[in-house]
Amino acid sequence: MKKVEITPNIHAGGGAPLLLIAGPCVIESRKHAFFMAHSIGEIARNLGIPYVFKSSYDKANRTSINSFRGPGPEGGLKILQEIKNGTGFPVLTDVHSPQEAELAARFVDVIQIPAFLCRQTDLLLAAAGTGLAVNVKKGQFLAPGDMAHVVGKLEQGGCEKILLTERGTTFGYHNLVVDLRSLVIMRETGYPIVFDATHSVQMPGGAGGASGGDWTMAPHLARGAAGVGIDALFLEVHDNPEQAKSDGPNMIPLDKLEGILKEVTAIDNARREVGK
Repeated sequence: MKKVEITPNIHAGGGAPLLLIAGPCVIESRKHAFFMAHSIGEIARNLGIPYVFKSSYDKANRTSINSFRGPGPEGGLKILQEIKNGTGFPVLTDVHSPQEAELAARFVDVIQIPAFLCRQTDLLLAAAGTGLAVNVKKGQFLAPGDMAHVVGKLEQGGCEKILLTERGTTFGYHNLVVDLRSLVIMRETGYPIVFDATHSVQMPGGAGGASGGDWTMAPHLARGAAGVGIDALFLEVHDNPEQAKSDGPNMIPLDKLEGILKEVTAIDNARREVGK
């Protein structure tokens, strides 16, 4: 298993501690983004968990044309850079075009490829060319073995700092299921594996003009994934999910985060101990 460097002090895989990637779905305001970064970061620090802050500056795949998308690249990337410099936490964000990948690389530490764009060759090559770590979410429409082709494209572009994320597979209309075998299969690529517990309980388009979800199922899936074996846990977190501007139904309430992380890390530590 390769060890991927996020920053000189934070790694994923290769025996590194379980990494937390977490934050609100979208940047709702500078103040809120900073509050969430500090709040989640303090919980992670107290538990001894390395942490990467995640938020999107533009949600380009919202269900409705009228849905909130975020502050956009110009304002959003500046906020992410301020969080990175002001908190010391590495920052991850998703991009949607080769041009965005090149731009975002000036501000963040990890480039994320959304699930619905995971096969876009030009986007993958552009992300690879940034020299940053690249996290690719497995498409809801892909078998886990197909991610080997995604890895091949990134490697062809010169990237060796690759993370692969499971986030559920389409199962009928408005529903996703998680097959934990995918974690084992994707691990055969040799790269660190991330489990996105909150998007795995999303119900795309299930709320009419927006996506639904059930965050209460996310902790159960996270514990299962930790038992199978993951290198990082991805959670979208919000202090008031009912008022969130995107993905509220599947985001973890901030006041529930510490308990969930304690359970997941306990399972992760036990699995690692058995594997020695």
